[in-house]
Amino acid sequence: MQKKRVVITGLGVVTPLGNEVERMWDNLINGKSGIDFVTKVNKDDFPAKVAAEVKDWDPTAYMEKKDARKMDPFTQYAVAASRQAVEDANLTITEEIADRVGVWIGSGIGGMGTHEEQFEKFLEKGYKRVSPFYVPMMIPDMAAGQVSIQLGAKGINSCTVTACASGANSIGDAFKVIERGDAEIMITGGTEAPITRMSFAGFSSAKALSFNDNPATASRPFDKNRDGFVMGEGAGILILETLESAQKRGAKIYAEIVGYGSSGDAHHITAPAPEGNGAVRAMRQAIQDSGLAETEIDYINAHGTSTDLNDKFETTAIKTVFGDYANKLAVSSTKSMIGHLLGAAGAVEAVISVKTIQNNIVPPTINYETEDPECDLDYVPNKAREQQVRAVLSNSLGFGGHNATLIFKQYND
Repeated sequence: MQKKRVVITGLGVVTPLGNEVERMWDNLINGKSGIDFVTKVNKDDFPAKVAAEVKDWDPTAYMEKKDARKMDPFTQYAVAASRQAVEDANLTITEEIADRVGVWIGSGIGGMGTHEEQFEKFLEKGYKRVSPFYVPMMIPDMAAGQVSIQLGAKGINSCTVTACASGANSIGDAFKVIERGDAEIMITGGTEAPITRMSFAGFSSAKALSFNDNPATASRPFDKNRDGFVMGEGAGILILETLESAQKRGAKIYAEIVGYGSSGDAHHITAPAPEGNGAVRAMRQAIQDSGLAETEIDYINAHGTSTDLNDKFETTAIKTVFGDYANKLAVSSTKSMIGHLLGAAGAVEAVISVKTIQNNIVPPTINYETEDPECDLDYVPNKAREQQVRAVLSNSLGFGGHNATLIFKQYND
């Protein structure tokens, strides 16, 4: 059976750099940071002081107030970004097509804030004071569930939970659903609202977060003085569609998704495999799936967390896969500006990858000041670069050894 060609026709985001795609993109290419002192927890209680928080958030711009009250923020973000993406795609989900429109939205940890709040009520006042909406507000699949309910999409409905690879894996899984003919259109991406006391406590205890108390410079991927990631929140959603469906609707086409690779490290619960060999397998699989030559990829949106081992081993993995051509590739980490959105990271970075192709502008890695001899690629330091971008490879690597790679390319008839 011939594979369906799959194109991107709509984009939507909620991010620390703006709650619309164009605002986020303008901030990114101008090297602005969405990181500031954390406000959703008391910074004096933790060694980590900074976070990348969503700002000016009003869920009622996207849903009824009564519905918003029954959703954890991670679900609100997903519904908002999905509505944006559907509108951007000029897509009307009618009864005629509803069963061929699916939803696949990942989340790494789901409703952590709801869990904390309701557990405190239970401890203080007993089970009768726990909200009957506690479980459906908390479970990670509820973002996909609520998007389906709110938008009327009746096709395949799923959620991939693979830590920081959740968003990318969800997009890849949705891509394959369309490619094999099980849906015409997929609303897909990732969402996360992890800035809570227990999340901050857990990541601080694991010494994974940056303890740099200067918000402007805390996230510094590939820089020799990096000291941990900056936690962020938000959602990224793409509308994936068969080429035939997009053409029939007269939809604008941003780009084509052509490659997906996924692997497991089988190594350690948090540390990446030595030399990034799990990431190597995911990248090679995605490149093979895409049918592209390595030299046709012009930009890598790196996982680039600003942690010691990730940045070193991802660099090694890129050099292993691309050989001498690695030195000619533009590689940047937009986490330097947007923070690490955990389960939403790969999805927002997929949106950024598509915008990079559309505009032929590569966003920078800001705060790149001191070279690390073990990180020696072209990280597009501090300033965006105008260049031809025919294809983008985007990496997402998660706790548990989950590796996901997506490849997007310019759409050509």
